[in-house]
Amino acid sequence: MARMVERELRGWFKDFFAAAGLLTRIPFIRRSRFDDEIPADGLIGRAARAFPFVGLAIGLVAGLAYALFAAIGLPDVIAAIIALAVGALVTGALHEDGLADTADGFGGGQSRDDKLSIMRDSRIGAYGVIALVLVLGAKLGALVDLDHIGLVLASLMAAGATSRALLPAMMRWVEPARVDGLSVAAGRPPASAVFMGLGLALLLSLILLNWTGLIALIIATIGACGMAFLARRQIGGQTGDVLGATQQVAELLFLLTVAAIR
Repeated sequence: MARMVERELRGWFKDFFAAAGLLTRIPFIRRSRFDDEIPADGLIGRAARAFPFVGLAIGLVAGLAYALFAAIGLPDVIAAIIALAVGALVTGALHEDGLADTADGFGGGQSRDDKLSIMRDSRIGAYGVIALVLVLGAKLGALVDLDHIGLVLASLMAAGATSRALLPAMMRWVEPARVDGLSVAAGRPPASAVFMGLGLALLLSLILLNWTGLIALIIATIGACGMAFLARRQIGGQTGDVLGATQQVAELLFLLTVAAIR
């Protein structure tokens, strides 16, 4: 029995670090799995179940930054800006970059191939800038409106967990738009890992925010479904950029819902 528990815990730790290696840019995270030959089930596989825990950790770091600077007397808006900056720093602005590329592609391209080509371009265009300003500005407004250190911390943690738990679902049930790229390499996570991740996100949201967390999770899920529908219409499926944009939209909707209900 003890060996079984130990083996299961080892499996969870392994999955957590595999997921963190993809979703963050923390230097000490072991990234060799992503440098080796791609396994048959893709880079993610069962590690998809750990996505909400990685999101929870990212939200915790950002929330602690907010708490620290708010506690020493800085205005709430400055503390919120720092929290958003810390969150972007931990992830290497991976999701924000996906949001900008997706906005540029969907907004600036005429054909499917045009949109995909624009999304590959590392340069940011007008649509990308507008999307970043609107999304980050709305997040900032939501955090300032919460106006309570504990609520901001809980909201960032729950939003981080939920928004990242939704990504494996899109990877599982929305076909890739390309034949190569990060999304293809990541593969289709097993349904069991997807549902486990979603269940963990639900549990964490309820623990951190009670029924407000449940409502926020539902709204964030609707937003993710909307992104999946839009991606299919625009480019015929999902890409790594679309996944990043979906995370940003889901996180924003989660925070806005909490701010509206509180």
